[in-house]
Amino acid sequence: GGLRAIAPLLVFALVANALSQHQKGTETNMKKVIVLYLLGTFAAAFVAVLVNYIFPITITLTGKAAEGSSPNGIGEVISNLLLKIVDNPVNALQQANYIGILSWATVFGIAMREASEHSKDLLQTLADITSKIVEWIINLAPFGILGLVFTTIAGQGLSALSNYGILLLVLVGTMAFVALVINPLIVFFMNPYPLVFKCLRVSGVTAFFTRSSAANIPVNMRLCEELGLNPDTYSVSIPLGSTVNMAGAAVTINILTLAAANTLHIQVDFGTALILSVVAAISACGASGVAGGSLLLIPVACSLFGITNDLAMQVVSVGFIIGV
Repeated sequence: GGLRAIAPLLVFALVANALSQHQKGTETNMKKVIVLYLLGTFAAAFVAVLVNYIFPITITLTGKAAEGSSPNGIGEVISNLLLKIVDNPVNALQQANYIGILSWATVFGIAMREASEHSKDLLQTLADITSKIVEWIINLAPFGILGLVFTTIAGQGLSALSNYGILLLVLVGTMAFVALVINPLIVFFMNPYPLVFKCLRVSGVTAFFTRSSAANIPVNMRLCEELGLNPDTYSVSIPLGSTVNMAGAAVTINILTLAAANTLHIQVDFGTALILSVVAAISACGASGVAGGSLLLIPVACSLFGITNDLAMQVVSVGFIIGV
């Protein structure tokens, strides 16, 4: 309940703050880096969609999808998407309309670029405070997980946990494929594997177990210094990457969302899956380094398929179990 209440404000604050911090005219040689970040995040989201077609997974949910909620193709998805984008911003926060929240956060963030530094500091403070509240709530997650696991085992037996094991294997397997195949392909011209293995050894392990890109910033900064990279570039690219280069978040969002769609017998055509990949890539940028933050953005993707917020938050709960 706490996560359900704070998640809409978290998405708004993080995305708006990330966009507002861009400085006009700052020369950082970051255009190529940003393109690679976005390309990598989208590629990871798209790979997760393809994996779902190869290994379709279902999860245990209580309740049913809203009547008539399953979209009848890409046209209805786009129509619903456009209507949600222009929702009243206050109503979007109240009703947990994550697509509307994302669109208004983008508008506010871009508009805040023209604001004074004091105003930007206020937005930064709001993002920091919201993240701290989420951290407090996540600290209580073990109690929620205790109840969720107890209820699942009591009602369905130990065999119910096998679904979580399969889901975990698919998630980790997809992330490994992205790290070891997709990312090297993006820079295939430069024998990337020595660097890939070094980054995984030094940075990847820490990132995987902390589940926080922000917590991994100091590790990555030291790695860049060790590699002799340009400080003017990596001092910007590393913090930015912890916000927008969120391949793992995109994989998590798509696989868990599609698992929910499979469970509810919602047919996902290729065009809709492509839109989901774009939405997941954009949403992942809003995870902004919060530990487990990608889980709180699953309702954004679920809303594309008319999956109710209560069911989407059950998917988030499954994600927390997997996180443990």
